[in-house]
Amino acid sequence: QVQPVESGGGLVQPGGSLRLSCGTSGIIFRFATLGWYRQAPGKQRELVATITRGSSTMYADSVKGRFIISRDNNKNTVFLQMKSLRPEDTAVYYCNTFPAQDRYWGQGTQVTVSL
Repeated sequence: QVQPVESGGGLVQPGGSLRLSCGTSGIIFRFATLGWYRQAPGKQRELVATITRGSSTMYADSVKGRFIISRDNNKNTVFLQMKSLRPEDTAVYYCNTFPAQDRYWGQGTQVTVSL
């Protein structure tokens, strides 16, 4: 399956942590720069973090210092470790290449930060 499959979301209290995973059988994930994106209700999808094949990373200012993106090239998998979660982090999280390609949008995984 080429389309990525995201997992690891859930309901967490403010200050909590989650680890998201995204994998695909498509080989492109082994070589491309990858990104995590999110879309909150009523808002446009936004870029959260990116990671190159060599593991150079970039983060949106809103998550810098709280989120860590990583990857396992051998398993075509990308991860997003999230800590110190805030209610404003509530969104559906997606992985894709960076820049994103329409054919690689999956179903996403819901992250809800609430008491």
